Amino acid sequence: MGARQSTRPLDEHSRIEYVLGEPVLVLAGDLDVRSTGELRAAVHDHIRVCGTDRISPVLIDISAVGSVDATALKVIAAASRQAQRYGVRVVLRGAQPAVRRMLHLTRLIRLIELEREPIPA
Repeated sequence: MGARQSTRPLDEHSRIEYVLGEPVLVLAGDLDVRSTGELRAAVHDHIRVCGTDRISPVLIDISAVGSVDATALKVIAAASRQAQRYGVRVVLRGAQPAVRRMLHLTRLIRLIELEREPIPA
């Protein structure tokens, strides 16, 4: 993984890390209604900056996200749908079981693409 370019806190539990050499937005902590404004800005900025080639997907790493509520998932889903209108794919990497469960409960799994994980041998 490349060197860290910058870190911006969303709230006391969440942060966004921009990593050089790898166009991945890294989210950590708990994403809920309190962090949706910053989350929305970060996701849209990341799509705008990294989605220009329209070949590679825009990756959002949520492996360090402990919990997420429906509001935060709706922000990501809305950004993903808007990006799709311009031919850009947004892919979530590293969704933990609790996050996957919430995606299914809210039925947002139909709107948010998850990165396929290799099956262990």
